[in-house]
Amino acid sequence: MEETLTPISASAEALLQETGIPLHEYREIVRRMGREPNRLELYLFKVMWSEHCAYKNSRPLLRMLPKEGPAVLQGPGENAGVVEIGEGFAVAFKIESHNHPSAVEPVQGAATGVGGIIRDIMAMGARPIALLNSLRFGQLEGEEGLRTRYLVGGVVSGIAHYGNAIGIPTVAGEVYFHPDYQENPLVNAMCVGLLKTDELKRSRASLGRVVYYAGAKTGRDGIGGAAFASEELSEDNEAKRPNVQVGDPFLGKLLMEATLEAIRLDLVEGVQDMGAAGLTSSLSELAHKSGLGLELDLDKVPQRERGMNPLELMLSESQERMVFVPRPGKEGELEGLFAHYGLDCVPVAQVIPEPVFRIKAGGAVVAEVPTDALADAPTYTREMQESPEVQSLRSKDLSDLPIPADLEPILPQLLSSPNLCSRAPIFERYDQQVGTNTVLVPGKGDAAILRIKGTGRAIAVKVDANPRYSKLHPYLGAMHALAEAARNVSVVGGTPLAYTDGLNCGNPETPHGYFELSETIRGLAEASKALGIPVVSGNVSLYNEGPSYRIPPTAMVGVVGLLEDVERRAELGFKKPGEFIVLIGEPRGELGASEYLWVTQGLEAGSPPRLDLGLEAKTQAAIRELIRLGLTRTAHDVAEGGLAVALAEMTFPYGVGATVEIREQDRPDALLFGEAPSRVLFTVGQARLHEATRLLEKAGLPYRILGQTGGSELTVLLPRAQLHWGVNALKSAWQAPLREVLP
Repeated sequence: MEETLTPISASAEALLQETGIPLHEYREIVRRMGREPNRLELYLFKVMWSEHCAYKNSRPLLRMLPKEGPAVLQGPGENAGVVEIGEGFAVAFKIESHNHPSAVEPVQGAATGVGGIIRDIMAMGARPIALLNSLRFGQLEGEEGLRTRYLVGGVVSGIAHYGNAIGIPTVAGEVYFHPDYQENPLVNAMCVGLLKTDELKRSRASLGRVVYYAGAKTGRDGIGGAAFASEELSEDNEAKRPNVQVGDPFLGKLLMEATLEAIRLDLVEGVQDMGAAGLTSSLSELAHKSGLGLELDLDKVPQRERGMNPLELMLSESQERMVFVPRPGKEGELEGLFAHYGLDCVPVAQVIPEPVFRIKAGGAVVAEVPTDALADAPTYTREMQESPEVQSLRSKDLSDLPIPADLEPILPQLLSSPNLCSRAPIFERYDQQVGTNTVLVPGKGDAAILRIKGTGRAIAVKVDANPRYSKLHPYLGAMHALAEAARNVSVVGGTPLAYTDGLNCGNPETPHGYFELSETIRGLAEASKALGIPVVSGNVSLYNEGPSYRIPPTAMVGVVGLLEDVERRAELGFKKPGEFIVLIGEPRGELGASEYLWVTQGLEAGSPPRLDLGLEAKTQAAIRELIRLGLTRTAHDVAEGGLAVALAEMTFPYGVGATVEIREQDRPDALLFGEAPSRVLFTVGQARLHEATRLLEKAGLPYRILGQTGGSELTVLLPRAQLHWGVNALKSAWQAPLREVLP
């Protein structure tokens, strides 16, 4: 139909080529404005209608997700989600991606990802108390592994640089290596903040208010970053370096303290982070959410570089900047507070009744766009089709897989897999306890625990995802991601309250890419409803694709849970000999999509394990109750690598071994290394064993008393074999791989 419409002007055609805006969207812009936009106005639409800012392909799908719950104070739509945790406190949290910048410049890409998510939390009136991260890289072996090692080193350094310097502990995370991330690593950063419920802030302004710009001066770094994040990566990554922002954690610390003090002193009525699309998004969204308009004077914007034109100022994504709407009469106090911290805090805009975003420079209006037009980008529901290649892999018959004659070498082989080995070489680079809130540090439990000072309460936080599951079955893989993250929180004693999601997928404009996005969100929605865990915030990162690759659909799910009594918690590791080891769930696992299948056969095939969400909910409730009653202080979920890997991991923290017996007659490799959800290991003393098992029976849960702790070996007795591993030898195999990558 396009060819029958009125032709556009030659100048407009040149602008379309320059901006990359599709012709049908340009016609929609003209329709909404009632005229052709000028160059600056068109660039405003380019960034605000980018996938990164507008969620054009994902917004219709995201409506499926449950967003309400008894603890939810603020759901999606603000800078971060907020849940109430009692005694007048609430927690703000969100996850964000910085994938494309990290592929181009790993140190600054990761560092500014951390800085950006911190400001999202500050904008809600919360003090950031914890950072988490979820990382994906390509293979470590061979010539291609050289680039992976470069990226791993740079990303970890960037995360450590910003988080350590600003003084926020990095308390949890996860990392996965897979060939499909070779060209496109994923770097997702999550932040958690604490606030008083009566200090919750939102991005709002009242008519006639002056809007202040605060923080760092604006430079030319990061120009067009939002649009850059909405494009496929190509081979000219070096040319993209100007799109990568540069962070300053020391200035970020000053901005954080000044912002939180301004909120505590009740100097501001509205707060907005200046993140993706910089001044354009922060100010136009502030006006739109308020149902009003805004007039910006670019001559008043603090500038770091000379001669910046309006386009550069509007698209710059310079870091460490915020927007404030002062309370009437508090403008002078706000300016004085920021001056005390050595930061700019200047009035740059005025809230106006007309619903337009008006930009002035040199005394003249250089752009004027309806705020509704900028904020309400067109959405798309596309054709979708599953990749025949993925269908074929999932349908592969695994029944004729050979059973290894010797099972003992497989466990150390699995433990030395990059996806199962110790993450200590990564998390040792992060300050884990600054702020003195961290009760359970990385490596000590399935989730981190942070105390809420002044109360007996604590929160548990974890982020998780299995990209192999999601590649082979996007719907089921997303369900597993939420189930496992929630299970990890439950296993340390936390009741999951809500989650944030980082949805990383390929190009939604292709049938395969849109199928994966749609099925991922559908799976999350199903698991959310069944487990009663709403989503309160999140991020969608699409176009993680290039001419010769597409990443697996990767739903990184961060769950926050509540411990009403911080002393009633559980951690990882057999602590002393003579305790009974109990498994909630069945010993047998499934080989499809397993790490065992990949490590031993080089095969990525079959379906991920079946997931009974009703059973999952009961399992999580049972382990929380066991912990609450003081029946156990040691628990660990059985995840990638299966039962044998989980048992081995339990021996590492204190060097205490175990002897267990598995009586089932199934394939021994499926019993030891097969994977399945809804399984948890815990220990209990003989005096309370009967009480613990009665609780499980009352809940209608399958369980096995596997054996007892003790000795310096892990011994597994099977119907036709006895397997013995020295704890120290297993631990050495587990500790070595990433130490070689990050010495």
